[in-house]
Amino acid sequence: MQYVFIGVLGLHVLAGVFWAGSTMTLARAPEIRAEKFFRPQMGAAGLAMLTGALLWYFFHGAYFGGMETVLAIGIVAAFAAAGVLGAFVGRAQRQLPGANAAQESELRAQMAKGERIAARLLVVTVACMAIARMF
Repeated sequence: MQYVFIGVLGLHVLAGVFWAGSTMTLARAPEIRAEKFFRPQMGAAGLAMLTGALLWYFFHGAYFGGMETVLAIGIVAAFAAAGVLGAFVGRAQRQLPGANAAQESELRAQMAKGERIAARLLVVTVACMAIARMF
């Protein structure tokens, strides 16, 4: 059973690192085409959330103390980050084909704004995971 914990934790960390890392990179370098990363980012977000739910079930269950409160704040921030990416980047990505130059510039600015907001939320998520053991 310990191998299951290790495997789930490994998937959670890898998916989370890709999601947070790519989001932070795209937030800092908007000239990179964010639409190329949208599907992998959302896939990593889904995998991180699924494996996070499994880890919660394995290690926390129904108990809810200080550590779980801090983790719950991180979970809310992660869900918000996924929602922001979907709202800003996903919507702009769907409108991008057939847009003229002015519209494309506006849509790319919208995607960059979404990546910046999501990156800040993911920093909160990572910080909550890092400090949760202290509570």
